[in-house]
Amino acid sequence: MLKIWGRDTSSNVQKVLWACAELDLKFERLDWGGKYGGNNDPKYRAMNPNGLVPTVLDGDLILWESNSILRYLCGKYNGAKLHPLDPGARSLVERWMDWQLSRLNAPMAALLWGYFRTPAEKRDAAALARHREDALALWRVIDEQQLARHDYIAGKDFSLADIVIGIWLHRWYHYPIERPDLPRLKAYYDRIAKRTGFIAHISAPPS
Repeated sequence: MLKIWGRDTSSNVQKVLWACAELDLKFERLDWGGKYGGNNDPKYRAMNPNGLVPTVLDGDLILWESNSILRYLCGKYNGAKLHPLDPGARSLVERWMDWQLSRLNAPMAALLWGYFRTPAEKRDAAALARHREDALALWRVIDEQQLARHDYIAGKDFSLADIVIGIWLHRWYHYPIERPDLPRLKAYYDRIAKRTGFIAHISAPPS
């Protein structure tokens, strides 16, 4: 059984939990990080030198960095349906996983911190407006390009790309901001929100 350190409200932990559900993997999760603390515990730092969550223990193997954990789980536990074996198909999934880290994370995380973890009187309205515009431009890429051609981010099938991007799309629809009507994006969100792993691990409001 996998052992997972990380609070269930962390986007990076949620990636792993959702993937475990898709792969039907059993796990034990420990509340860690955020309000639970423990990030700087010496024993934890010995496992994960960054002190972040999640950290996963599989037998004697220690894993950290959420997208790398997802690749590992698919590689070991028959996850080709999420992470294709064919190099070309796999590259389509992995480029969107990289896009999530390099492009989408920054504005979406800034909105999360601004609206959910910063007192109203201390918020920077101008900065939040910029982050909203930056995020919206990225969601338009998904809506107007990928979802105009496919049901899912990397093609016709659900994959790891949908997990890593889907957790942020859930937040997008819960942020207290103005959102233009993007019909394909909303239909896609409604589609992934019916998946068992999403319902179990993602569906709660962000915090």
